[in-house]
Amino acid sequence: MKPEISFYSQHKEEINACLLALRQVILKQDEAISPVWKYGMPFFCYKNKMFCYLWVHKKYKLPYIGLVEGLRFDEPFLIQEARARMKIMLINPNEDLPLKRIEDILQKGIGFYKSGLT
Repeated sequence: MKPEISFYSQHKEEINACLLALRQVILKQDEAISPVWKYGMPFFCYKNKMFCYLWVHKKYKLPYIGLVEGLRFDEPFLIQEARARMKIMLINPNEDLPLKRIEDILQKGIGFYKSGLT
């Protein structure tokens, strides 16, 4: 079994469904986003530059989107914890996805890549 398939199937049903939905949301943001497997997790690259990834928070047991350039964002819903560069956006798998918020932050991130600031 491919590592990516194994990653998604190892979680509880609601977390698995949430992660797969997030994957689709990320991929539909721009045709230049591609899924890759890096560091034992599903990553997404924008024109071959690391853009974001999906993971499940060990303490909170919630899925999240990790934003590689998260340090550039000031949104209060993003969490930095002990990360130097990245910030995460926790997602409650038992609620509807906050699509507008997710899409807005992903588009903001894509804007950094398009502007050449990364």
